[in-house]
Order: sequence, then structure tokens, then C-alpha cells
Amino acid sequence: MGKESRKLIANNKKAFHDYFIEDKYEAGIALAGTEVKSLRMGKCSIKEAFIRIEKGEVFIYGMHISPYEKGNIFNKDPLRVRKLLLHRHEIRKIEGQVAQKGYTLVPLSVYLKGSLMKVEVGLAKGKKLYDKRQDIAKKDQRREAERQFKVSNLY
Repeated sequence: MGKESRKLIANNKKAFHDYFIEDKYEAGIALAGTEVKSLRMGKCSIKEAFIRIEKGEVFIYGMHISPYEKGNIFNKDPLRVRKLLLHRHEIRKIEGQVAQKGYTLVPLSVYLKGSLMKVEVGLAKGKKLYDKRQDIAKKDQRREAERQFKVSNLY
């Protein structure tokens, strides 16, 4: 098969700041027709979204999909709970890790893969305040080193 196109619709940068991402999974989303049209136009936000496993099924809460302008009566609630589609063995594996090791599930990105809507789900561990400070310090050091390198290459 050929390489499928991947068009990014929504990204959750905050997740990488607040969590250590241990593992990533690709999940489909159960959507209504007007939601798909709205997503194709890029009207989606996952900044406040979170994921829960209930009775062996995975659900995403707080994912905002703006109502489709031409959808009128067929539009669904923008913040409704949506089911994520994963293989049963993946759900069991994730459920075990969430129960034992204190992991949580966070949505990392929403994208279009071919003609399908996908959510990248991250198995994450929360960062403490000092971890965030360390990350910021590392970024600052790297930026400063790059600046020094650039300056030294000019002469």
C-alpha cells in the first residue's frame, strides 16, 4: 500500500508540558456526519479533553467540535462524550497499566488519515512542578547553545 496522507486537525501541546508520554496509540472516533464535516474544516479543540475507560470501552470527554454551519437540526452537542475505537487487547493492556502504575490517558492529536478521523492517545504519567522547571531550563540551555553556535559561525 502507498503512504497515506496525515492531515493534522488539532494538537494538544499542553499534554507534552504536563505529562511524560510513555506510549502512544491510534484510535478511531465514533462521530456523526456533521461532526466529520466540521472536523474536516479544522473546527476542533482537545485542550481540555480527557479519556476514561468504562466497562471495557474508551470514551473521550471535553473534546469540542464546533457545530457545522450548514448542519442545522442534525448538529450534535459540541462537547458530547464520544466513543474511541481501539482493539480489545489494546484496551485491556491500557486498562491494566492505568489501574496499576498510576498512568492516565490523554489525547495528543486529532488528524485525518486517508479518509478516517483518528485520535492519537498517549499513556501518560503526570509531571511534578520541578519536572516542568527542569524541562524549561533544558529548553533555555539548548536555545542559548544554538544562539552561541550561530554567533560563532558568523565570524
